[in-house]
Amino acid sequence: MQRIPAGFLPPVAMDSGSDTPMYQQLSDWFRRAISSGQLRPGQRVPSTRSLANELGISRIPVLGAYEQLQSEGFLETFTGAGTCVARAIPSDLTVPRAKLARPEPAAMHGGSRRTSLRAAQMRTPEATWLANMGAFRVGLPALDAFPAALWSKLVSRHARHLSAEAMGYGDPMGHLPLREAIAEYLGAARAVRCNASQILITTGSQQALQICAHVLLDPGERVWMEDPGYPGAHQALRTAGAELVPVPVDAEGIDVAHGARVGADARAVYISPSHQFPLGMAMSASRRMQLLHWAASNDAWIIEDDYDSEYRFGSRPLSSLQGADTHARVIYLGTFSKVMFPALRLGYVVVPEDLVADFHAGRDAIDTFSSMLYQSAMTEFIREGHFARHIRSMRTLYMQRREAVHEAIRKYLGERLEVIGTEAGMQLAGLLPHGVDDVAVSRKAATKGVSVRPLTPCYLEPPSRGGLLLGYGGANLAQIDEGVRRLAECF
Repeated sequence: MQRIPAGFLPPVAMDSGSDTPMYQQLSDWFRRAISSGQLRPGQRVPSTRSLANELGISRIPVLGAYEQLQSEGFLETFTGAGTCVARAIPSDLTVPRAKLARPEPAAMHGGSRRTSLRAAQMRTPEATWLANMGAFRVGLPALDAFPAALWSKLVSRHARHLSAEAMGYGDPMGHLPLREAIAEYLGAARAVRCNASQILITTGSQQALQICAHVLLDPGERVWMEDPGYPGAHQALRTAGAELVPVPVDAEGIDVAHGARVGADARAVYISPSHQFPLGMAMSASRRMQLLHWAASNDAWIIEDDYDSEYRFGSRPLSSLQGADTHARVIYLGTFSKVMFPALRLGYVVVPEDLVADFHAGRDAIDTFSSMLYQSAMTEFIREGHFARHIRSMRTLYMQRREAVHEAIRKYLGERLEVIGTEAGMQLAGLLPHGVDDVAVSRKAATKGVSVRPLTPCYLEPPSRGGLLLGYGGANLAQIDEGVRRLAECF
């Protein structure tokens, strides 16, 4: 017969000082647990010997209780499978689930219950466009082209040979061999100047932002924010109590002169200079020098989010801002979520040497350390050259998918979407005609199975035009064509 699934038994309440016999207490407890839904139909219960040992009582009252419950139809026994809760419990023996539902908090306390201002900052409006995994989910890489078999082999290899050290508590800064591999990669590919001791492993760029915010900022301090910019950064910085100062971007990136006028007292700047999110331009060399000079002169920090820097199509990848920093004002953020796959949950921060102790403490306070198994596998993936080969392969694939998006837009949308930001990354932005509600278009597209992100939520100040962000990394050529066709129906 089919194996009966095991289940966890809730704590059994027994009173050795009661006048009620032990077998009666036990049978009463089982009836209540089954009737209330604590024990579900078909769930296996402990053997009489195991339960007697666990409760520290004789096996006789347990046998008596089980016999009583079987005769009443609450339990049933299968040869070779043990005793389980009866699969068909009479409806008059169970309490309707509606009656088991917990009362509403307002009903319990006579009104709404207060939570922190931080909790309010963490809440975001419903984003129906995030429900789809096909065209054009932003931030989703080409999972269909990831070398899953190779990765599984590496993970399995490390899982089979887990040492006691690897199974214990890890260094909050991260697995040292992985940090050494990342330092070598960043130095060669991104011109980042660092050593392994400056690298902190995180669960991704979002946690990296949270650590930066809590380590660098006090509540109420001001932070320049690219406008439009990354909503995840809005959330992380506001949660730490920062006041965001919107600074517009143009073809050269963030407008440093404007930021200096409206936020001269800012404590930090958040930027994505290599591939601005969401519009896609790269920060010019002159703006980079202006920003570095401003930060050094005003004792401010620059949080550099090197978003999608690996994928640049029109020219060679740009060097990092951190590599040009001579005053140690830049904190550099990166992630493997877009290059590998989001569920990996591995990212990193490059920290100035004098801040390492503070970031170590910040990481330890949040969740101690990242998965040692995945860190070990990622180290080998980099060391054996698979990482570099995967990036080269994906760069070619994303160029093909980018061209397919352009062609589909020309075919189905024509002039209704003004495409911008096409030089890098796994996405492109398009501006809508004046007066078109991008949030409404995105919601309508979601009903057709198409995920396009509106630009309006990326702004701190109301934009003059709405727009859409189309991620093409996770969509194949057929999905791209069909996705744009369906999107055209939403206008």
